[in-house]
Amino acid sequence: MTSDQLRILIAVVLLLALLLLRLQAESFGAAEYDEPGDRYHPGFWTRLSWYALGLVLLAAIYAVHPQPHDVLYLVVGNKVDVLTFGLSLAAIGAAQAVAFAWFRYGGLRLPAPSAYPGAAINSIVTAVIDEAAFRGALQGILLAAGLPDGSSILIQAIVYTLATRMGAPGRHRYMLVLTLGIGVGCGWATVRTGGIGAAILAHTLTSFALFVCTGHAGQVRRGAEPDEVEALHVPEGWREARRPDEAAGRNNVG
Repeated sequence: MTSDQLRILIAVVLLLALLLLRLQAESFGAAEYDEPGDRYHPGFWTRLSWYALGLVLLAAIYAVHPQPHDVLYLVVGNKVDVLTFGLSLAAIGAAQAVAFAWFRYGGLRLPAPSAYPGAAINSIVTAVIDEAAFRGALQGILLAAGLPDGSSILIQAIVYTLATRMGAPGRHRYMLVLTLGIGVGCGWATVRTGGIGAAILAHTLTSFALFVCTGHAGQVRRGAEPDEVEALHVPEGWREARRPDEAAGRNNVG
């Protein structure tokens, strides 16, 4: 075994560790589980550890693999193409977020302003980890193994959808479709631009738009949500005694 082959093998092992970490996002309350005030919210330092571990594993893959740019797409890509493809996909992502919110809730379910900074950080870091892991390393390895572009894009998109567990019971089926769409769209953009810059841009803006429109990082339920059930049991004319920022975060629609 040559030194390059050994380095590739180590990079594959590191990628597997990163995929396992992605599967455990629920335990850390990160990524699509970063739900303010929800049971998927163990604390800031726990979430921060997930981000840190993911970025460290990515850095290790980048350092170990002999061709992280040419094979694993761990590079931004052509700046013009990144903006063109990234913003185009982001526009589609934002439009679907608005349409889904109107279909699901009858309007925009804007979260409390205090939740925006954390959601923005979560969207950015999660997009970097996901795009580098799935559209970069995994898709790059599949392409290097000789699989056609279409097959590689589809396989990594399916693995990504499974890793996010969007098909679990209780999740809204549209989130499953959206996650698969992100995997396919960002995978295609990565191949076209020669890097993951456009994919990161599109993924970040789509995730943040979904949060702004639905109040969720990704855990949209199929049935009635807790605040909707609670509202059904509040007698007409009663008002809840809660802080203004909490009321705005849960009741602001439209």
